[in-house]
Amino acid sequence: MAHSHGADSEVGALSTVMLHRPGNELKRLTPRNNDRLLFDGIPWVSRAQEEHDAFADTLRQRDVEVLYLTELLTETLGSAEAREHAISSALSGLHLGDTLRTYLLGALRDASPEELTGLLTEGVRNDEVRGGHGLVTSLLSPYDFLIDPLPNLLFTRDSSVWIRDRVAITSLAMPARMRETQLTELIYTEHPRFAGTTQKIHGWHNEHVEGGDVLLLAPGVIAVGVGERTTPAGVERLARQVFHADLAHTVLAVPIAQERATMHLDTVCTMVDVDKVVMYPNVADTLRAYAVTVQERGDTDVDLALDVAGAEPFLVAAAKAMQIDTLHQIDTGLDPVTAEREQWDDGNNTLALAPRVAVAYERNDETNDRLEEAGIEVIRIAGSELGSGRGGPRCMSCPVERQPLGV
Repeated sequence: MAHSHGADSEVGALSTVMLHRPGNELKRLTPRNNDRLLFDGIPWVSRAQEEHDAFADTLRQRDVEVLYLTELLTETLGSAEAREHAISSALSGLHLGDTLRTYLLGALRDASPEELTGLLTEGVRNDEVRGGHGLVTSLLSPYDFLIDPLPNLLFTRDSSVWIRDRVAITSLAMPARMRETQLTELIYTEHPRFAGTTQKIHGWHNEHVEGGDVLLLAPGVIAVGVGERTTPAGVERLARQVFHADLAHTVLAVPIAQERATMHLDTVCTMVDVDKVVMYPNVADTLRAYAVTVQERGDTDVDLALDVAGAEPFLVAAAKAMQIDTLHQIDTGLDPVTAEREQWDDGNNTLALAPRVAVAYERNDETNDRLEEAGIEVIRIAGSELGSGRGGPRCMSCPVERQPLGV
C-alpha cells in the first residue's frame, strides 16, 4: 500500500504521526546519570507509559494514524544491511577497546530484531557483560554503560522534520542524543514504508539542527531557533538545502537564549492556527528574527548566494514572510512568575491537530484558559511524568503527514 508523507505547515490536519512509547530506557536513569542523559528527574515509568498511551489514544480518536518508532526500527532491522549499519554505529565509540567491541559485535549480531532494538535503545551496562572480555570491562565500573540508553527517544520531534515531501534528518547537539538521529535515518532509508519513496535532506553528520527549533509557519516559510541546540551554521546549511530543493522561499533565523529552559524555539512559541501563535510572554517583546532568502541561485546548494536581512521583531518578520497582515500572539495575560512556571512546564509547547485545535498538558491551567478564550479548542492531556525530560506534546510527536491547508 502506498502512503503519502509530508507537511507544509504546523497546523494542517494531522494524518500520521511518529511517537515513541516510553520503555525500559527510562528505567536506566539514576541520580548519577540523569543530568548527563538530559532528564531533570527520575520518571515513574509505568505512569509515564499510562500518560503516553492516553496521548496516543487521544490522537487516534481524532483520526490520526500513530506509528511507533521502535516498531518501525524492529521491522527495519529485519534487513541484514540495516542490522550491520545499526550495530557498527552503536559500537563506534572509542571507549570500548578491541576485545570488548569484538565481543559486543558478536552478541548484537546474534540478537533477534526485537532483541537488537532493545539493546540499541535501552543500552548495555558493564555488569551485563559476563567475564573474560578484556581490560576495558575489568577497569570500568559495573554500572558504566558500554552502549548508552536513549531515554530522549520520547521526543521524536527532534530527530527528523518533514518539510513538504522531504524529510530532514537532523543533527543533535548533545552527545547523549547523537545515536537517536542515526536510528531515525536508518528507518527512513530502509523501512518498507519509506524506502525508495522518501527523499532526505540535511543529515546527522552535518552542522547541528534540532527539530524542536524548526517551525513551519506557512507553506514556504520556515522559522528556525538558534540557541543551545541549533547553531548558526546549522541554520545556514538547512536554509541552503531547502532553497535548493524549492521547499521554502524564506527561512527566519530566530536567536533564543542558550539555556535549559529555552532549549528549542518550540519551548517559547508554537502555532495554533494559520495566523496565531501561543508565545511565552516574557520573551514576546524581545524575540527577533533575521529573514534569509536567495539572492542568486547556483548549480548546487553551496553555490547559492544568500541575502540576510537585518533583525526585526519576530512577529513582524514572520507576518511579512507569510504575506499576512498580522501573526497574532495569543495574549496569555500571565503575570511574569506564572508565565515562567507554565513555560517551564511546556505550556507553550502545544501540538496542533488542525487549525484552532491543539493538544496541551492539562497542568498549564492559565495558558490553556487563554487559548480557549482565543477560540482554540484545547485537548488536555496528563504529563506529570512525561515532562521530566523537558518536553510537551509537540516535542513528543513527529508529524509524518499533514493535510495541505485548505484541504
